[in-house]
Amino acid sequence: MERPWLKNYPNGVPANINPEQYPTLIAMFEETFKKYKQLPAFTCMGKTLSFEQLDKLSRDFGAYLHSRGLEPGDKVALMMPNLLQYPIALFGALRAGLVVVNTNPLYTPREMRHQFTDSGAKAIIIAENFAANLETIIAETQIKTVIVTSIGEMLGFLKGTVVNFVVRNIKKMVPKYNLTNTVGFNEALKQGKKFKIKDFSSGMDDVISLQYTGGTTGVAKGAMLTNRNLVANMLQIRAVMMPFLKERGDMFVTTSYVSHFRLYGKLPGANGDRFSHHSDYQCQRPAFCDEGIPGYKITLMTGVNTLFNALLNHKDFANCNFDSLKITVGGGMAVQRAVAEKWHKVTGCPLTEGYGMTESSPVASVNPIDGSGKLSTIGMPVPNTDMRIVDDNGNPLPIGEVGEIQIKGPQVMKGYYNRPEETSNSVRDGWLCTGDIGLMDEDGYFKIVDRKKDMILVSGFNVYPNEVEDCLAAHPKILEVAAVGVEDEHSGEVVKVFVVKKDKSLTADEVKAYAKENLTGYKRPKYVEFKDELPKTNVGKILRRALRE
Repeated sequence: MERPWLKNYPNGVPANINPEQYPTLIAMFEETFKKYKQLPAFTCMGKTLSFEQLDKLSRDFGAYLHSRGLEPGDKVALMMPNLLQYPIALFGALRAGLVVVNTNPLYTPREMRHQFTDSGAKAIIIAENFAANLETIIAETQIKTVIVTSIGEMLGFLKGTVVNFVVRNIKKMVPKYNLTNTVGFNEALKQGKKFKIKDFSSGMDDVISLQYTGGTTGVAKGAMLTNRNLVANMLQIRAVMMPFLKERGDMFVTTSYVSHFRLYGKLPGANGDRFSHHSDYQCQRPAFCDEGIPGYKITLMTGVNTLFNALLNHKDFANCNFDSLKITVGGGMAVQRAVAEKWHKVTGCPLTEGYGMTESSPVASVNPIDGSGKLSTIGMPVPNTDMRIVDDNGNPLPIGEVGEIQIKGPQVMKGYYNRPEETSNSVRDGWLCTGDIGLMDEDGYFKIVDRKKDMILVSGFNVYPNEVEDCLAAHPKILEVAAVGVEDEHSGEVVKVFVVKKDKSLTADEVKAYAKENLTGYKRPKYVEFKDELPKTNVGKILRRALRE
């Protein structure tokens, strides 16, 4: 096949990486732990862990998990916001040979139940803020080991006490719960010192993470990501970025939940880089403008278009010192040309757009980091990756023709957990069928011209109408419901539902209240419109396109 992108890679970016350079993801990071042990690895809320501390604490945590009877291959759920506890738990679980099931901390009990029962998770590490939700559904799962942590638990006695008091008593962010036989995170670390991680074998093709996604259908399922997938994608990202970074000591900042949203591709690139946790909210506060960028000398920042736009419209942002900022990467949703141009003008740093899916671990393509790429495209395939455009029958199309984007490379998932039919529909002869419609130009740049059918993109979050509809259809006063995306200046799109009443007393407020109980915030309808009937095909399928129009 033609690979016109190869001739357009920036100097220093190789065409290939060796996906077998490390036998496991942990082997890759153990090298980092030793090589850069005195350097800071993660910073959160002013507290920093060095690579040496992360090495020791994660070993203790992995040993504790084994002491609780968990065996290699067992599933462990991680459900917490951006905290120092997360990398400790992650590497501890991986060192114990467990399969990590990242769980969105925004999930409702209904969403938690599905993920935990589908994955068969036997243990969970969860922030106390969400323990009340776990209490309502844990009896329906296989979870026997529950490790609970607080927001301030790793911040030291004084600061941690103050943070926990504010979170629990001032902001009232910890609903009461009554889970039995739980253990605190620090207690688990303390107990883990008494044990050692048991020996076990692990290979390149062993699954080490179930990352849940709607894929192209909206039915939440676990993408099986292997050592090979994640090692390859980290090496691919390193190859793309390293010509523009130092060998060590760069500062990365993430602005989404690292614990749920494609953590692995954004972890420090095994180069002794430091990783700082922030949320979208934190990055929009004046403190981030006053202290975040200049205080930490941030080198690389990732986010979504809505975040960059919000920062640019913050009154203090333009006054920040951006001398240290070398790389800014946008993903999750299209980066608007106006935002990219303004970002470059204000910060002096190009805003580069990338593309990927959970099923591709996640990164598949990216524009050149130096800003020499093409705005409004998703860039070129990363090293060791092929992308192509195919027609409805799977036949490759020539340059400039519009069709479905497919991806092939060592980062493509092993398949969907316990869903062989869905796997065969999504991965064909090694090619991942993305469901995105696009084209490739003569220089090897790809452009998306349409998205997965009917999917709604809310601030970079995928919302699948089927899930919203299935949820709301259970309301006793709703006869029929259809969900679509409508434009929104703040989040790109928001959810709107069209409802046919079963009971005439039904109100929009009732619909929204029901959604609030059962759906994560970004999935909830912002608008509710009642109709006498919904447009349908001659076989009865609801025409969402007609509703959008």
